[in-house]
Amino acid sequence: MTATSELDDSFHVFDTTLRDGAQREGINLTVADKLAIARHLDDFGVGFIEGGWPGANPRDTEFFARAQQEIDFRHAQLVAFGATRRAGTTADQDPQVRALLESGAQVITLVAKSHDRHVELALRTTLDENLAMVGDTVSFLKEQGRRVFIDCEHFFDGYRANPEYAKAVVRTASEAGADVVVLCDTNGGMLPAQIQAVVSTVLADTGARLGIHAQDDTGCAVANTLAAVDAGATHVQCTANGYGERVGNANLFPVVAALELKYGKKVLPEGHLREMTRISHAIAEVVNLTPSTHQPYVGLSAFAHKAGLHASAIKVDPDLYQHIDPELVGNTMRMLVSDMAGRASIELKGKELGVDLGGDRELVGRVVERVKERELKGYTYEAADASFELLLRAEVQGGPLRYFEVESWRAIVEDRPDGSHANEATVKLWAKGERIVATAEGNGPVHALDRSLRVGLEKIYPQLAKLELVDYKVRILEGKHGTNSTTRVLISTSDGTGEWSTVGVADNVIAASWQALEDAYTYGLLRAGVAPAE
Repeated sequence: MTATSELDDSFHVFDTTLRDGAQREGINLTVADKLAIARHLDDFGVGFIEGGWPGANPRDTEFFARAQQEIDFRHAQLVAFGATRRAGTTADQDPQVRALLESGAQVITLVAKSHDRHVELALRTTLDENLAMVGDTVSFLKEQGRRVFIDCEHFFDGYRANPEYAKAVVRTASEAGADVVVLCDTNGGMLPAQIQAVVSTVLADTGARLGIHAQDDTGCAVANTLAAVDAGATHVQCTANGYGERVGNANLFPVVAALELKYGKKVLPEGHLREMTRISHAIAEVVNLTPSTHQPYVGLSAFAHKAGLHASAIKVDPDLYQHIDPELVGNTMRMLVSDMAGRASIELKGKELGVDLGGDRELVGRVVERVKERELKGYTYEAADASFELLLRAEVQGGPLRYFEVESWRAIVEDRPDGSHANEATVKLWAKGERIVATAEGNGPVHALDRSLRVGLEKIYPQLAKLELVDYKVRILEGKHGTNSTTRVLISTSDGTGEWSTVGVADNVIAASWQALEDAYTYGLLRAGVAPAE
């Protein structure tokens, strides 16, 4: 269905995740994946979603057929991608041009050669015939009632080699009726000052409405996109999370955030910028890639503060060390607790966790010293908020939070003559006055310990049935070598509605894992609202 945008047509945010972004190594989108991403992008409020190349492969053809039936586009217009007609034929007779019409898309993006060497070597035609291909295809599609954008491939490299011909392509497309002529840094080798200078000149010399498509091979795709906007471009092509071939494309989210928050341009529907972090992470889940924790604006660490000096300033005014309010993009400020922590870090972290420190300077000082002491031994609390909260609560209440007391545990690994292995663990513990002995087998000694602890405790605490270990990381710490090395284990656990991380440190991986497991189950019960044992 056709979207009805509340924004005017003066500036376009054009997303090409489903085509260009899908060229990233490791991304293989099904039709269902593409439909899910299209829904997320429409929810975000982009103006155009380039869905792929109908007719080029069955998947994209199916996507266009299903998208128009299954998605009620509220904000975005669906765009079909294709090429100008082949040399020596006419647009109305070219099968791939006909496939663009048959897709049903009302907006079509055509890729056109704008680098003279590519015309002669890749297309194997003349420069004049290439111009005719551009003009004929645009005119034909406009006659069929379609809106047409032209992607001038390798434009900036072509402009450097033969500026007059590159501008002739732009002029031809614009005069034939192209709504926007997009200048593409296809090889991603340009820098912001170069982009700005070329866009300014081309705009002045051709009068065409210009857009920008930047690859990130110099790490400048976002900066190059904004430099083009500074020079007069009014159409930006980006991909969610910067996905794309080689090292990627201009990242949609920092570009949109900069346009809205730094340039003051209204490029999204009202209130939709606050959905940015959620949309970024949701798309990452669909493509099965871990969201980048250090991505600007939407990363988990984008507004995370570790240094004690920063924390002290943030306690006075968060804006002293943050360029925007993280809530504007749907993110949150986080305080990281580490051996760099000072009193302000602990106080802010306590507030974040809902633990009232009551302005007790002595208490806060004890927590600071406790964190530094334990991090010296190898613990890390910036990656294990749940373990830190348990430590903090223990200091506040004068002792650890206890749901169970461990009497002993053991893990046995048996190597059998046939090459198979058996892993068995036994735990002995007390919970609510009852002594429990539980034994379980597992795929490894840690898994066996996890299962035996669960088997024993679920009788007393049925809430633990919801818990699931979702990640497990082991690191051998520097400073010691071989089998005597200190081991740190980080465990992530989920109850189906959220995740938390716990840490354990010991001279062997099983003992470190046991510590992290104890914290994981203790925190899970705390999170479930269970009162500690008397």
